[in-house]
Amino acid sequence: MPRPAATAAAPPARKVPLRKLLRAASVACGVQFGWALQLSLLTPYVQELGIPHAFASLVWLCGPLSGLLVQPLVGHLSDRIAPAASPLGRRRPFIAAGAASIAAAVLTVGFSADIGRLFGDDITPGTTRLGAICVYLVGFWLLDVGNNATQGPCRAFLADLTENDPRRTRIANAYFSLFMALGNILGYATGAYSGWYWIFPFTVTPSCSISCANLKSAFLLDIIILVITTYITVASVQEPQSFGGDEAEHPGTEQEAFLWELFGSFRYFTLPVWMVLIVTALTWIGWFPFILFDTDWMGREIYRGSPDNPEATQSYHDGVRMGSFGLMLNSVLLGFTSVVLEKLCRKWGAGLVWGVSNILMALCFVAMLVITYVAKNMDYPPSGVPPTGIVIASLVVFTILGAPLAITYSIPYAMAASRVENLGLGQGLAMGILNLAIVIPQHR
Repeated sequence: MPRPAATAAAPPARKVPLRKLLRAASVACGVQFGWALQLSLLTPYVQELGIPHAFASLVWLCGPLSGLLVQPLVGHLSDRIAPAASPLGRRRPFIAAGAASIAAAVLTVGFSADIGRLFGDDITPGTTRLGAICVYLVGFWLLDVGNNATQGPCRAFLADLTENDPRRTRIANAYFSLFMALGNILGYATGAYSGWYWIFPFTVTPSCSISCANLKSAFLLDIIILVITTYITVASVQEPQSFGGDEAEHPGTEQEAFLWELFGSFRYFTLPVWMVLIVTALTWIGWFPFILFDTDWMGREIYRGSPDNPEATQSYHDGVRMGSFGLMLNSVLLGFTSVVLEKLCRKWGAGLVWGVSNILMALCFVAMLVITYVAKNMDYPPSGVPPTGIVIASLVVFTILGAPLAITYSIPYAMAASRVENLGLGQGLAMGILNLAIVIPQHR
């Protein structure tokens, strides 16, 4: 008589198809669309509200201060939620909530001049609008909280789906970088176009000039794109029901306090993890001055304009729009680099690719210093339009920087995800720790 068949072992879980990883990463497009608008339009805008150029960089401290705690905290919380506790799993509720915060924030920022007028602001050109500035700062803070609350869980979501496979992790992060490039292209193209006020005439108000109305219209477009891409990500794929090294599977285990666990996890880091964090921090020390003041640099140094001088305001805004165009070209190369990045990593190794990209970044920043020096010592025509050669050189540098930026957006996250997973730490906490290496340089 034949023996009963042994209970068959559970079949191994199927890997998430790459097309679903692509859809899961799509929210990066909506988030980065708004981020591109921030970078290209908000520094000039705060100066229009009356914040001096010398203090404009202080406004951007909202981002690193919020990112210092928000992304690690959100990552920690998402690690601790059992996948079955929510219909959307544990990462996607944070992604959706972060996107909602971004939508509320861009409305606040875009309409800050109008809200400030309701608070009694003097809308005479050249005056400081205290009400609008306060509303703007609230919206800006909320915007950065939303950005951090969305991107961290999305990176962790992709790491969960790739199940610690280094190649698939690199591909997933390359997809994320590709969508960031697409969002950048759309955002910078939107910022470079000066006719949005004509398409959305209701955005022009007594307290909101044409440039302000263009910004307001661009943010309304951002909300539409953000809603679409967030829906695609949330509906793309079900989250795995189990995760290696995750304490969420053991709800009875006593949990450490968040900050103690965050900083206590450092003692488990191996040398490769520390190298990833240190190189990431040093890299972002170089990136942030460019990211925050790229269009402002084009308006002031290349076009010799100023938002504070009525006679030079038009030149400044022409430079800002040209800078936005350069950043759009930057994003095209960023997207192309993201597509070929996995092949480069297989051929040369991820570490070598990252190192070469950082050298290229440094050379481009040196080139910007040279262009600035040359522009200051050149005679411009009576029209004030900068020589074509100077503009082209600036655009070339902006474009080339797209390649190392794509690598910065991808390889460090893939390296951190694979190395931290081997230590048994949750991916949400891992992405939050990597974010510390990104935001701490902003406080320098």
